[in-house]
Amino acid sequence: MFSVEVRDRIMIAHSLPDPAFGPAQNMHGATFVVDVAFFREELTRHNIVVDIAAALEVLGNILRPIGYQNLDILPQFKGELTTTEFLCKYIFDKFVDAAASGALGPDGKSLARLRVTLSETDLARASYEGPIRG
Repeated sequence: MFSVEVRDRIMIAHSLPDPAFGPAQNMHGATFVVDVAFFREELTRHNIVVDIAAALEVLGNILRPIGYQNLDILPQFKGELTTTEFLCKYIFDKFVDAAASGALGPDGKSLARLRVTLSETDLARASYEGPIRG
């Protein structure tokens, strides 16, 4: 399986109001390195996995509305515990929509899999991976 990864960064604020999260129940900030990996079994006719420029643009468009924001007050996250794992799936779903709409270029619709990884530090990260179609 071939893969290509793109990367960006995001800074957010949020709280995780549940006793399971200990001190993270309180408002705090997080800076994430966001890696998105695209997979396909065969290269396109241009011998690529995905248009890297388009993938970077889509990633920026997904992150921009939530960057430097308090996730606790954004309507799309109302009632959610915005854990790192949850945010991975949120970004994954946005990429699936982008692929279906053609925003990843004409070959984006035929990608096999996608993995979104958010790294909080060099010691801790979370991912969500799944098929990008079907």
